[in-house]
Amino acid sequence: MHITIDPHSATPPYEQVRLRIAALAADGTLAAGTRLPPVRQLATDLHLAANTVARAYKELEQAGLVETRGRAGTVITARATGTSRKAQQAALAYAETTRALGIPAETALALVKAALETA
Repeated sequence: MHITIDPHSATPPYEQVRLRIAALAADGTLAAGTRLPPVRQLATDLHLAANTVARAYKELEQAGLVETRGRAGTVITARATGTSRKAQQAALAYAETTRALGIPAETALALVKAALETA
């Protein structure tokens, strides 16, 4: 995830973080279910205070674009990416089935790609 903060911008840093994450989700760079870095890690990476990043995450959560799952972290929601919950559930079911069958991830992805191209 690439976020750059412009210290000279009139836009506050938390808003720059919020806008960038929302844009990355909307354009598909961050898919639904993608785990965001912990607040402290992202704050350190961006040379910001942890409260700044926490505010961005809080506002994203209030907008329904991310969901905090306790120890599992903060993840991008289907709403943020425009992906329906039904599609996400189908993908999860497929992943669980292929795992149970012992099919490697690369093979499972190739099977889906082939099926989508022929459908």
